[in-house]
Amino acid sequence: MCGYLNKILNAKVYDVAVETELQHAKNLSKLLNNTVLLKREDTQPVFSFKIRGAYNAMAHLPKDSLERGVVACSAGNHAQGVALSAKILGCRAVICMPLATPSIKVNAVREHGGETVEVRLFGNNYDEAAAEAKRLEREEGLAMIHPFDDENVIAGQGTIGLEILKKCVSQNVDAIFVCCGGGGMLAGIATYVKQVRPKIKVYGVEAADAAGMTASLEAGKVVTLPSVGLFADGAAVKTIGTNTFSLCEKYVDGMMTVSTDQICNAIKLAYNDALNLFPSNNLKHSRVVLEPAGALAVAGMKKYIEQNNIIGSTFVVITSGANMDFNRLRVVSERADDSERSLQITIPETPGSFREMYSKIWPRNVTEFSYRFETHHEANVMVSFQPLPNTENDFEHVMEELNQSNFACCDISNNELAKTHIRHLAGGRSGCAHERLFRFHFPEAPGALKKFLESLNMKWNVSLFHYRNYGDDFGRVLVGIQQTQGDHCEGMNRFLQELGYQYIEETDNPAYAKFLRSNPVNEGQFDNKAGS
Repeated sequence: MCGYLNKILNAKVYDVAVETELQHAKNLSKLLNNTVLLKREDTQPVFSFKIRGAYNAMAHLPKDSLERGVVACSAGNHAQGVALSAKILGCRAVICMPLATPSIKVNAVREHGGETVEVRLFGNNYDEAAAEAKRLEREEGLAMIHPFDDENVIAGQGTIGLEILKKCVSQNVDAIFVCCGGGGMLAGIATYVKQVRPKIKVYGVEAADAAGMTASLEAGKVVTLPSVGLFADGAAVKTIGTNTFSLCEKYVDGMMTVSTDQICNAIKLAYNDALNLFPSNNLKHSRVVLEPAGALAVAGMKKYIEQNNIIGSTFVVITSGANMDFNRLRVVSERADDSERSLQITIPETPGSFREMYSKIWPRNVTEFSYRFETHHEANVMVSFQPLPNTENDFEHVMEELNQSNFACCDISNNELAKTHIRHLAGGRSGCAHERLFRFHFPEAPGALKKFLESLNMKWNVSLFHYRNYGDDFGRVLVGIQQTQGDHCEGMNRFLQELGYQYIEETDNPAYAKFLRSNPVNEGQFDNKAGS
């Protein structure tokens, strides 16, 4: 293993990679009551640590191999690292990527590589693209640049550990948390750190649905996962490396796995601390959004601290990448708030019960309400809210008060079906008679939803209610109101005008008839009106 130490000390990475900052995360440190240092690998020229290993592997190739060129298979950060390395070394590179690779990633590889790099889109998945890369290696003699299971790639990533210890010569470090996919970075950092300062703990962090290193270390051998989740796609590997496994088995102190929600929360938390560190582009004080794999170590550290009730320690976290796919931002925003809790509540279908139920939750910030008339006896409501901060067992107290008030409730905060699907489908169709549908807008502010609910103190029954706080400046509520049979529209219309909220009637909207009604609404039953 001393050979790896020598390889790390002599790695050729700084022709292209930069020695990244070890940044004090003030907000994370305050939140977690520990000193947190971010090793900012997301600020590399390709916004990922992968450039270190790719360049070191290519720079160590024999001259004749470099002249023939290299080949790699990757749909992510490794591809960009190989492309930029090929441009700097002036060699040919073929990057094999699946046909379905997003164009933003294909274009990024082309931009980093220039004229010497060919992007070859091949196959319907990673395995088929990898088979094409192996064919090029075999038939054209191109040198394969493996994303993690190569000694020089591991050594290149190990320079991160070297830099951390160099910056912390006179500073205590209790543990280092490292993202793990195939294990190259984890193996490299652990190998260096444990041989130079063995008292520092090194932990790997994997997505719970792509925990190949965790499974392999538990089994005592390399295992292939039957499938992997793709949310943290930069670390989604079915089979880890044999070299990385041997090193991690020897040097890594433990593994952590984190959920998608924990990753999203880590992206949010890191956003408050991860500043752009390039003063030359006048963006020094802008924020950086880490990609899911890039935030794995932050999520793992937070989980470790909370599970072990640690205070006053010093932790280093590798923020390993910031090549965020824009389409992922919706998911991150939706699931980043780890303070949000959700309940399924059964309420009697009687006038005033909806407002009474809400009074048991107030003054907590409600983030979502979903209700639909079901029977004349009772209704099921889905509610999400944020328990009061610094109040022990506040969520449990709310549940207790609801149950004591005959509002039977069930905690669905960790129900994946509810969070991913049911929250968007809750309620569904209803055949309630004489229903009119309205969209309301009101300025979003503390207490705004409570004020709106209180204003609906009327003689008509609310048969549908949906509200979701998306952080916008205006709250948007969908409300169904049953107009009493024989009542004239003018009575309700006058009430709506006097209500004082901007509204749009959607009773004649075909989407309402198709998806929220169990029987067709007669066209022209009501005049479509809008008011404010």
